[in-house]
Amino acid sequence: MSQTRTVRDSMGEMQVPAEALYGAGTARAIENFPISGIPFSRAFLQALGTIKAATAAVNHDLGLLDDARAVLIEQAATEVARGDWDAEFPLDIFQTGSGTSTNTNANEVIATRAGQLDASVRVHPNDHVNMGQSSNDVIPSVIHVAAYVETAELLIPALDYLATTLEARATETRDIVKTGRTHLMDATPVRLGDEIGGWAAQIRSAIARIQSTLPRVAKLAIGGTAVGTGLNAHPEFGARVAQKLAARTGHPFVETTNHFEAQAAQETAAELSGQLKVTAIALLKIANDLRWMNGGPQAGLGEIVLPALQPGSSIMPGKINPVISEATMMVAAQVIGNDATIAIGAQHGNFELNVMLPVIAHNLLQSIELLASVSRVLADKAIAGFTVNEAHIADLVDKNPIMVTALNPIIGYDNAATIAKRAYAEQRRVKDVAAELTDLTLEDLDRLLDPAELADPGIKGVASGG
Repeated sequence: MSQTRTVRDSMGEMQVPAEALYGAGTARAIENFPISGIPFSRAFLQALGTIKAATAAVNHDLGLLDDARAVLIEQAATEVARGDWDAEFPLDIFQTGSGTSTNTNANEVIATRAGQLDASVRVHPNDHVNMGQSSNDVIPSVIHVAAYVETAELLIPALDYLATTLEARATETRDIVKTGRTHLMDATPVRLGDEIGGWAAQIRSAIARIQSTLPRVAKLAIGGTAVGTGLNAHPEFGARVAQKLAARTGHPFVETTNHFEAQAAQETAAELSGQLKVTAIALLKIANDLRWMNGGPQAGLGEIVLPALQPGSSIMPGKINPVISEATMMVAAQVIGNDATIAIGAQHGNFELNVMLPVIAHNLLQSIELLASVSRVLADKAIAGFTVNEAHIADLVDKNPIMVTALNPIIGYDNAATIAKRAYAEQRRVKDVAAELTDLTLEDLDRLLDPAELADPGIKGVASGG
């Protein structure tokens, strides 16, 4: 059995591993919540440590915390933010709904570490580390700080990278004309570059949606303490902590304009999650289109060939699967599921406190990180490297009976339908059947049924003599 030490708090004594920095409150939570084994993420702990360091500095500036304690708490909290003590944060995300256990965990680790840094100074987890704070305003603030930083520094750059990659491929493939599809059925021709450009526009729109939410994410609950009144905190505490956080992170954090909303409601987290869900939907569409276009090599559409990354079957030699598309689609499914969890969590703002903060935090940060990672993987391992089967695409366009749509203004819908049906039934080119069933010259048909012309806007239908 490992050695332990006895630690006492307001509820009594607990046995804690001898070398652990955490104390009795954390030990109780370890016993109480052996549920998933999922701890809080690095991003969450970084934000938590950063906030604790900022609060110590502000309390010192306000004359509420002496020099020695302020310096020690800030140093220990900075170490937490840096990731030096992640092993000291073992608590499950499925715990008390306010995240009190994890706030206590941080207070204990920082206080103990401060004592290690200078044993002559007594630092108390509640009286000093948690001064002017409550779990009820700290944890909502951590959610916002972590989500903002991860979104601004990780997700938006990754989405921009994906969009830029798509835009480059759209330019490269602008002159390739392929069969358009609606309802998974052949439609009039499109330029491959336009199709890819549509994907890029989806990602640009996703970025804009996410950015539009960030000003609300920048508003922090800190300073509201237990119920939003700010009891036991200096009136300037919240604003000053937000200013410190803005200076330290480079992001525009401010004190919330209404602490009761910030602590009781999690609509901003739900709003950001909703934007992440829409981003996931865009990625799913792009990944699925790539998967369909890659299908084959003989019996599918076979329009493109995605990079061959690994064997696709343990029984079928030579089979290559669209694995990056599938991974992207699974990430999208996870993010959409996370959004449902966050939506349910956000509904539980009972009176002055939301009681599903830990699970909201976990799912929101996971969605941000997954989308950021998979966007770069999709860009690098699928979008950038696929090749185009140009000859096959041209052949499919040439035999597409829907090409006859261009003749509608000249011969009418019914006559065009007759040509399309015969061309399909006889597996012939529309141009050849139209030459037999209309008075149009071959020169007219070549011009009117030019796939590149049909892929661009405008009314095509006047014959040379008309």
